[in-house]
Order: sequence, then C-alpha cells, then structure tokens
Amino acid sequence: MERFSKLSFLVLVLGLTNSAFCNLEVINEWNGGWQAILHVNVPVETHGWTIVLDFNNPVETLEVFQGHITGNVESKIFSIENESWDGDLEAGTIFNLDIIVRYPENTAKPSLNSATFNDVPVDVGAPITGPTDAPTSPGTGPTTTTTTRKPDPPGEYDYGYVISLSNLFYEAQRSGKLPEDNRISWRGDSFLDDSDGGVDLTGGYFDAGDHVKFGFPFAAMSTLLAWGLLDYKEGYEAANEYENGLRTLKWSLDYFMKAHPSPNEFYGQMGDGNEDHAFWGRPEEWSTKRPAFKISTSAPGSDLAGETAACFAVASMIYKDSDPAFAAECLRHATELYDFADQYRGVYSDSITNAQSFYNSWSGYGDELGWSAAWLYRATENAKYLEDVERHWNEFGLNGKPQEFGWDDKKAGLQVLLAKITGDAVYVDAARAFCDFIVNDIPRSPLGLAFISQWGALRHVGNVAFVCLQAADAGINPEVYRDFAKQQIGYILGDTGRSFVVGYGTNPPQRPHHRSSSCPNLPEVCDWNAFNNPGPNPQTLFGALVGGPGIDDSYVDDRNDYIKNEVATDYNAGFQSALAGLNLLKAQGKL
Repeated sequence: MERFSKLSFLVLVLGLTNSAFCNLEVINEWNGGWQAILHVNVPVETHGWTIVLDFNNPVETLEVFQGHITGNVESKIFSIENESWDGDLEAGTIFNLDIIVRYPENTAKPSLNSATFNDVPVDVGAPITGPTDAPTSPGTGPTTTTTTRKPDPPGEYDYGYVISLSNLFYEAQRSGKLPEDNRISWRGDSFLDDSDGGVDLTGGYFDAGDHVKFGFPFAAMSTLLAWGLLDYKEGYEAANEYENGLRTLKWSLDYFMKAHPSPNEFYGQMGDGNEDHAFWGRPEEWSTKRPAFKISTSAPGSDLAGETAACFAVASMIYKDSDPAFAAECLRHATELYDFADQYRGVYSDSITNAQSFYNSWSGYGDELGWSAAWLYRATENAKYLEDVERHWNEFGLNGKPQEFGWDDKKAGLQVLLAKITGDAVYVDAARAFCDFIVNDIPRSPLGLAFISQWGALRHVGNVAFVCLQAADAGINPEVYRDFAKQQIGYILGDTGRSFVVGYGTNPPQRPHHRSSSCPNLPEVCDWNAFNNPGPNPQTLFGALVGGPGIDDSYVDDRNDYIKNEVATDYNAGFQSALAGLNLLKAQGKL
C-alpha cells in the first residue's frame, strides 16, 4: 500500500472549559486508510470516558490501541469506551488515543463530521498542513516523514509515550491465543498446538523477526522488564502505562509457569531455529508441529534455569501486595528453578544444541547462579541466598569487569544489584568500575553513541543506560550516570536527526527485518516476496527498537540487513526500563 510523504493535522476544538481542547493529529495516509492520534486535554478528574466519532462517509474498520469499541451505526458512528483499567484521568493531563481508520480503496475518504468526549460536543475545525521535511543524519539513506505524531524536539522526549509504544511492540510479538483486549489488528492466534507429551506450551513471545521461542534471551528480557517495573513503578505510572507493563510481564510469567511442569524440568526452546528461519510469512499460517526442547537433571542448563528463577523472584515482589497468591506461586517457581540450577550444573546450550547457532551461552552459568541468588535474597531477605551469592562470587570470579550487560552476561547487573541492596564496598566498587568504563572508555561514534557491539548496537546501550541508572540510584556518580543514560536514549530517539524506534519521531525505520509486519493485509499471500519488497512494511511495528547504526553512525533502513535492522524482544527490554527510569526522574524534576 502506497504511503504519502506529507503529514496533515486536523485540529478539533473542545468547548469543555477555557483550558480544555482536543486535537486529532492525522499522521499517516494511504489509499484506503489513515492513522491519527486524538490528544485530549482532560479538564476535570475523570473516572471513565467515552469518545464518540461521527464520520461523513462509511468506515470499513476502526482500530484503537486504548479502550474498546462498543458499537457503531451504519459504520459511520463509533463509540469508544475505556477498559476497566484505564478509565481514571487526572485533570490537566493529556490523554492520547491512537486510531486507524480503514475504508474501501478508491472510495470517498471518511472525515469527521463531529465528535464528543463524555457527551460534550467537539467542533471540527479546518485542516492545517504540518511539516513535510525531516532532517537527515550522516549516512542514513533516504529520508522519510512517516511518524506517529509531530516529532519531539531533540533532547526533549516524551519518554512515557515511547513506553506505550514499546508495550505495543511486545503485544505484536505474542504467540498463542490472543486475549480479547488484543490491540494489534494484524495479529491473530498462532501456534496453538505448541506442546510436548501433554505439556501445554502455547503462549509466550516470539524472539525477534522470527517465530521461535528461545528461552534464554526470553527469560533475560523478562527479568529486565520486571526490574524496571519494580524499581521504576512511578515512571510507568507517570506514563499511564503500569498496567500495560504488568500485562507485558505476565505474558512471560504465564508461559514460564507452563514451561516448568516439575521442579527439575524446564522447557527452554519452542521451535527449530533453522526450520523457522527458512520460512518467511505470518505466524498464523505456520502449518507443521514444532519441536520442544527442555533441560532436566540429565541435560542441565543452570544459566537458563537461573535466569528464569531471577525473573520469577522479581515478579514475586511486584505482585506481593496486589496479588499475594500469584506472588507466592512466582516465588515457588523461583526457588525450585534456582535449586535445580545450583544442584544440576551445566550450560543450557550444551543440552539444547539447536540454540548454539542462535543464543549460545558464551559466559557460562556462574553469573546466572549469582544473579538468581541475589534476586532471591532481595525477594525473601533469607540470609542463605546472600551466602550463596558470596559462594558464587568467589567460585566464578564475578568481581571481574564485564564489557557489556545483556542476555548472556549478567555480571554487571549482579554487581549493581548487590551494590544497591547491600551497600558493601566490594560491590559498590565493582559497579562503579563497570559504569565508569562504559561512560569513559567505550568507543564513541562521531555522533556520540557508546558502541559496544555492532550486532544490536542500540540494544547494548539501552541495557547499560538502565543498569547505570540503577547504579546512580545506589548513590554512585548519580549525575554522571544519569546524564549518560539521557544522552544515549536521546541518540536512539532522535538527537542525530532520526529515530531508531519504529513508529516514533523523525524519519523512523519503516522496513524492520520482521516477518509478520512485512506481510500485506489478508487475503494477500505473504512469502519471500514480502521480504524482497523494497517498500515499507505494510504493518507498522510500533515501538520496536532496531539494531541500529555502525560505529560511524551509518544506517540504511533495509529489511535485508538483519544486523542493523532486525528487532528483538531483548532489544526493547533494557531500553524500556531505562525509559521508565528517565520518566521517573523527569516527573521528579531531576532531569
């Protein structure tokens, strides 16, 4: 579908109070549809909202990312009501409702006749033309202007809005039976026969642009997301995204509970990576039974079991007050998996050999043993786990200076976590050494990117930005580390003249290496022709962070380049948690 390069803005004026307004920002158009964000300045404290949109021509479908559509009359009048969890709006806040309008191609485009917010009429104003050009950074290739809204000025970003988009990316990665509140219109139920010997293994997340559920990076990204939800809850709440963040995490937890059917057994991969990568198409159209791979006492995986134990331990603290029964269940899984990891030792990729070409455990399992023991100590305050941490610390040399923090190597996260919860000088010094190395010694690109690795360069800076924000919270060089995190996240969001987040900001990626979003609308066939299509992905994969540029800041929006333009669930994890930390600091007036 051809997309126009110009942005148009349709302004609506709300006559609720002198300070209230409503702005409908049409940010993308094509033959057969347009996309917009409805910005509502909430005049009074609201507990429940209804927005009614009345169009002048028939609308084939209306899609919303918040609330739900309760009905329509002759496909021209749509009523949108809040969900049970997003109805409370504070006076003076801006409420953003994302909508997509679709209509039959080559028919009259629907425009708004009128609209109401909580039964108060909205007057439709005249269209206003927005900017048509976006700046280009060095080596970026063609410039586009498809954005989700008017770009934020460089250095001043709406972190909360990007968190909301990142949660949408995770929803687009869901496998299994989708819930009724699914907000991704182009996704459906998939892989409903994922199982092994009667064990239900449906659900969970696809890893990246493919459809495999690789358990090790899956668990690592879930732990990072959980850590951000636990310590930066107020940053999520300031974005009105805490409940969505919990949904993102719980989709992981529900799957991990299925994958852990007995104390010394855990399913660590669903799908054959080689078979999957030979297929380009919709996950909903996969036609064959997939293999399941697990670790056990005879095929151990201490790194995989330990990482999943860490995730469950963090989750037990998140749900402790709101859902004590679920928190207790999380803690049970955490303790069982940790005991399994410590008693039956081995590298998971030696047991699940199919993972070796994709997510080999290069750092071994010592870091995950220390990592999971530390999280269990924080969750339970049981001195046994702190003793275990010290045992692992000495046995595996976990005081060394790591070069990164990510799905494989947890040492930096462990050092910072221990510094934060114990204040012990040994851990504080190790945490400071790591973050000082990242801030001062890592090579920088000409435009300021801390370049740790070419494969998923932005994933790496999102991870270290988050972990060094945590170090700052422990009182270690707070001003320096927070400035570093702000600068690196700013690079991602647009400081160089382009965004690297799909659907956000100036000149964002439009061709991510991602199967389902590259597919045209049904009933059109999706195959390798979609991969080879030179145009933008037909579906917008909102919130996905692409791998990112080279050390010279060069980047081309090319679906064929899976090093720079693939997306992955672990890419967004540290990034989203760093956004929550920055959003909290911003709300506190500390940025």
